[in-house]
Amino acid sequence: MSEIEPKRAPAVAQQIAEVLIERIVAGVLPPGTPLRQDHVAAEFGASHVPAREALQFLCAQGLAISEPRRGIRVAPMDALHQQEVIEMRAALELLAFRHAAKQFNARHLAAIEAAVTAGEQAGSIVEWERANRDFHAALVAPCPMRRLLAVLGQLRLAHSRIVIAMERSANWLPRSNHEHRQIYAALKARDHLRATTLLTRHLHGIERPGADGQAVEAEAPDAREPRARRDR
Repeated sequence: MSEIEPKRAPAVAQQIAEVLIERIVAGVLPPGTPLRQDHVAAEFGASHVPAREALQFLCAQGLAISEPRRGIRVAPMDALHQQEVIEMRAALELLAFRHAAKQFNARHLAAIEAAVTAGEQAGSIVEWERANRDFHAALVAPCPMRRLLAVLGQLRLAHSRIVIAMERSANWLPRSNHEHRQIYAALKARDHLRATTLLTRHLHGIERPGADGQAVEAEAPDAREPRARRDR
């Protein structure tokens, strides 16, 4: 099941939701953009029922908000929102990873390696960030805590919005591929302690949004590690 797939949603609503989610994550639909049910239904040649279900799913994922008299619009992405997403995702992913690490089998490792390779071969920030989501999803896939994984799926999508927004005005380069490859190598060697240490540094070596909503560098957790990067 795709990370952006609405569970048990009808096929049409699912398809609409997937397209809208990718547009929001990529910044094609920026924060505050109205999401009118009639416009969505017309664009996708669908009835109002699947259009409504798709928009409800966006709200459930935290990518859209519904307000009285204002309708549904793309969720904001201010500094406080970014800080919340970054810190929650780091804490919860480490928790899930600790429960998953000793459960990895050949299939899980193959999925991780495939995501690393896709990131190394990506030609744009949108392609890279999709591979980045796949990599971090694969890292926690064996975790038995389904509710935790569902929350992490939402946080990864929210985090992708932050990464792509930060990179939009920069010359994009995939700076985290080496760290992804190191984490994979540690897991393949069954060195779970090293994998956890590497993932902890990787997740916390990230830019934090400042008071003005612009990213500012966080302190690296180890003096030997490079300072913060955007593309975690």
